[in-house]
Amino acid sequence: MTWELHDAGRRPVLLLLVSKFGHCLNDLLYRHQTGSLVVEIPVIVSNHPDLKPMADVCRIPFRHLPVTRDTKQEQEAAVLDIVEQLGVDLVVLARYMQILTPLLVDRLPSRIINIHHGLLPGFEGAAPHRQAFDHGVKVIGATAHYVSSELDDGPIIEQTTSRIDHSADPSRIAAMTRDLKCLALARAVQWHAEHRVLRNGPKTVVFN
Repeated sequence: MTWELHDAGRRPVLLLLVSKFGHCLNDLLYRHQTGSLVVEIPVIVSNHPDLKPMADVCRIPFRHLPVTRDTKQEQEAAVLDIVEQLGVDLVVLARYMQILTPLLVDRLPSRIINIHHGLLPGFEGAAPHRQAFDHGVKVIGATAHYVSSELDDGPIIEQTTSRIDHSADPSRIAAMTRDLKCLALARAVQWHAEHRVLRNGPKTVVFN
């Protein structure tokens, strides 16, 4: 048996990685500001500068670390430096539109959480919401999971769903999915921060 002992008075340190989509970031920052998400967020890192104003409003430092195919290893090494310097406990991919390499994933097992829409793997590639609409999907959702070496295939922490009908066009499906992503990610991050998630091989056990 393996076991861990945690100081309940210590706030876990989070590193938020983002790109251009701000809905998940905004939701996490609001929960943090209102005290429902009891963590420390010392920095927000992004491969684009678009969300800096959101960080500025919350008075959280923003680091722009651009990345290309040729500079990916250097950029991820810089992210790891931040993790080590700030004592980061959990890296949250709040709609970070980059595929992580083993350089990050292998160094931070069960310490990276990602979110993806629940239409995967049924509708992969471009325009999943259009594909869902064209196929008459009746249930949409989102999945929050730990990051593994397989894309969007890590141990699942939380899933949210919502029923839709013929009146939901692709834009409505996309809007509803954004809300579901925010909720699933926030729950997963909070449960991890409260040490309520246990890894059990390829899956998790969550204590509610």
